[in-house]
Amino acid sequence: MKTLRTLAVAGLSATTLLSSSLAFAQDRDGWPSSFTVGTASQGGTYFAYGSGWANFIAEQTGVSGGAEVTGGPVQNMALVHTGDLAFGFTTMGPARDAIEGKSPLAPGMPLDNTCAMFPMFETPFSMAALGSSGVKTISDIPAGTRIGFGPSGSTSDSYFPRMMETLGVDFEPRNGSWADLGGQMQDGLLDMIGFAAGIPVPTISQLEVQTAVNVISFTQEEADKLVANFPVSEFTIPAGTYGSAKEDVRAVAMWNFAVANCDLPESFVYEVTRLTMENNPRMVSIHQSAVTSIPENRDKNTFIPWHPGAARWFAENGYELDPALVK
Repeated sequence: MKTLRTLAVAGLSATTLLSSSLAFAQDRDGWPSSFTVGTASQGGTYFAYGSGWANFIAEQTGVSGGAEVTGGPVQNMALVHTGDLAFGFTTMGPARDAIEGKSPLAPGMPLDNTCAMFPMFETPFSMAALGSSGVKTISDIPAGTRIGFGPSGSTSDSYFPRMMETLGVDFEPRNGSWADLGGQMQDGLLDMIGFAAGIPVPTISQLEVQTAVNVISFTQEEADKLVANFPVSEFTIPAGTYGSAKEDVRAVAMWNFAVANCDLPESFVYEVTRLTMENNPRMVSIHQSAVTSIPENRDKNTFIPWHPGAARWFAENGYELDPALVK
């Protein structure tokens, strides 16, 4: 056993060696041989965040893992519930719908075998148009505008069209991966994109390299109307987040959480939660949106049951959770 352990950690850095040795010392009964995390389409924040996070967890635990391209939060809730995915990322709106049996993928069936693991970041709902379009505000959007809303079933697709209707916008909805929609807009096949993704959205940043882009800011009245009608809060995209955003951009946002299949071993989810919550600088190096992936934001979850492993880490480190949400 000693020889095997020596071989397993050979060649690792001193930091990795220490964390790996601690992991091996734990109770690994029932740990999976590998794991997959459900993200969303390539070109979005979920995929960038998830790919780096999966690599980090695999490196530190010795359990092989990776990110999977999915349709986003709605599909992730279903796949984590069934156990097809160990982990997934979700926004709170689709998560509530899934747990209450209102998922469009399984109407009437509560997808409640999904447990909260840790807070991630807020997802701003933001819009972008080519600079040549002349569209700088919501009121500038002409009737029949072709707007891309991300993959079918994504958070953006589930909420942004309804938001636009609430604001009185007449539009033609389109779906596709963020990368594909960015290419379509650049080629003139699409007029605008409504993003629900952590900032900076890679697709906007890539578009700015090629052409002028207008990042649309909601008026205060528009933001207030959306907050009153949807599970979102007002959010500010800071000036400088994009080259074309010289001033703060008013948006609305929805919180994201990482979820785990509730049947995963407590010790495994405890270790994954510990690594994520205790290494925020590493997480920020993966994606800057992870600056809010900290335990202080645990209270943004008000209805997803906590996985026992995650709950144990928070309790041991002095972070109170709603007892009604601890499985």
